[in-house]
Amino acid sequence: MNKVGISTATFFTKVLTEDCFALIKLMGGECAEVFLTTNSEYSEEFGKLLVERQQETGLDIYSVHALNTQFEPQLFNPAQRTVNDALVPFTNVLARAKDLGAAAYSFHGQSRLKKGTQFNLEKVGKRLEELNQIAKEYGVTIGLENVQWALYNQPEVFDEIKKYAPTLGCVLDIKQAWRSERDWKEYIDIMGDRLINVHLCDHTAEGKTCVVGQGVFDFKELISYLHKKGYTGPLMIEQYAADYKDFSEVEEAVKYLKKLVEDEYALKI
Repeated sequence: MNKVGISTATFFTKVLTEDCFALIKLMGGECAEVFLTTNSEYSEEFGKLLVERQQETGLDIYSVHALNTQFEPQLFNPAQRTVNDALVPFTNVLARAKDLGAAAYSFHGQSRLKKGTQFNLEKVGKRLEELNQIAKEYGVTIGLENVQWALYNQPEVFDEIKKYAPTLGCVLDIKQAWRSERDWKEYIDIMGDRLINVHLCDHTAEGKTCVVGQGVFDFKELISYLHKKGYTGPLMIEQYAADYKDFSEVEEAVKYLKKLVEDEYALKI
């Protein structure tokens, strides 16, 4: 049965990263993604603090995320000095994931800074496989996330990349799917058994992001489709801080998703 979790990104600017664990646990979150938001949060010292907070709360940390534009695009740079510099924060993030027992790293990779940006997907795929092999040394699998403004913006991108990256995972972000004006089912169908994480956010009929359960997205259909496809990983709530006024709204989203998951699995018994 899928666990319902919360990304610490949901509380960015409202609660410090290290203080999110207790809050997520209080809200009924069954796991979490730790979004490391700045260079100091990649450090060994900060990692020790996170482990202390994790031990205090007993919260299961499933995945990590980083402010990708700080270094992830540079991991693909043709200049080796640039790559070497980018590998420092990259491996620091992996070390923090290992400290926390996280299994996955939500990864954006390169950005599409210019309209019409094109990538050599064979070359990119092979590089992603190299990076994933580094991640595996830390007990972590990279999940390439679909993001409208980044490398994996359309379903077909991963269909090509996975030919050259046999161990690479992927992350479905339903918000980014509709921003790319594509059906989220298209992503799931191509991701197949590579899918290791799902990021959830809702939106209004006008296209404004909102808290899970407060908009028009059909989460019942999503959970049923994921179940049909054999996905057993987490359902990770990832909101913007501006999406809600009170923490109780996020807590209600957790309850809402848990009920949908319970109902879905009860139907199959």
